[in-house]
Amino acid sequence: MLEFRLKADPTPWLLEPDNPSVRYFALTELLERPPSDAEVRQAKAAVMTSEPVQKILDAQYPDGYWVKPGMGYSPKYRATVWQVIFLADLGATRTAQIEKACQHVFEHAQRPDGAFIANKGKAGAVVCLNGNLLRSLLWFGYGDDPRGQRGLDWLAARVNGDEGFCCHYNGELPCAWGAVKTLSAFAALPEEARLPAAQKAVERGVEFLLSYDLVKADYPSGRGGVNPLWFRFGFPLTYVSNILEALLVLTRLGRGRHPSLAGAIEFMLSKQDEEGRWPLEYSPARTWARFGQTGQPSKWVTLNALRVLKALASPTRFGLSHRPSPQPNC
Repeated sequence: MLEFRLKADPTPWLLEPDNPSVRYFALTELLERPPSDAEVRQAKAAVMTSEPVQKILDAQYPDGYWVKPGMGYSPKYRATVWQVIFLADLGATRTAQIEKACQHVFEHAQRPDGAFIANKGKAGAVVCLNGNLLRSLLWFGYGDDPRGQRGLDWLAARVNGDEGFCCHYNGELPCAWGAVKTLSAFAALPEEARLPAAQKAVERGVEFLLSYDLVKADYPSGRGGVNPLWFRFGFPLTYVSNILEALLVLTRLGRGRHPSLAGAIEFMLSKQDEEGRWPLEYSPARTWARFGQTGQPSKWVTLNALRVLKALASPTRFGLSHRPSPQPNC
């Protein structure tokens, strides 16, 4: 199915040494090479000396933060929490320097109840930030840390409660971006490691996303309506989400074959060029490192599209067989 749906095979392009992070993920996820494989070990080591990782780490202060100590959400996208997220996206290894960054986040951005906050106001604990940070902290091995577990417990309780995916920044309506980021965190946990509350949150998130058409993007939205970035594929995504990320997390959870996703898959496939590559349509500004040129073929976007296609081609659960009803407004 992977070869059938592509206009050409971009895998050799992804395996080129100029982007060690993409090469590492292509070897391990697309080609399923084991950690002991010599090329995998070489690529993993090269990630830490790659330009994006080095530029981010070079800007870090000795105490573990970027820009200034504290919660580390602002300024976007140079403050501490964003660097932890970006480093995880790049596949960085948990070194002493990265451990200092994670410790700073735990000490300054996490409340006693487990929530990670962007500010001390009522709207500071947004689900998109918590999903992003927890996914990243899981990558760095903090899933067994009590602080990481408190964060997962808080996110599951929030999603399963009355607030669900509602967000102040979406007019107190359920937020599709927040749902995608939440699911990305729980998808990073092996299914057998998800507690019942986490699995319930997964089911609620899946139902919410599948209750609407990803391409129509008819999710509840505030006064601004549908954000056009939902239709633009990019890297890294920060708090932004899009159709490709939604497909990626749903396929990782075994729900990619749901009939309502057919249009979204076709939309994704329509963006590839004749060489089976996808363009970079969005990348955040004001970052320590650059991740590609907009309008040009992107190894990151192409990797994510191939991750979706590989998951669809693999034996998996079909997921929900019915079309769930929308999550009510808060």
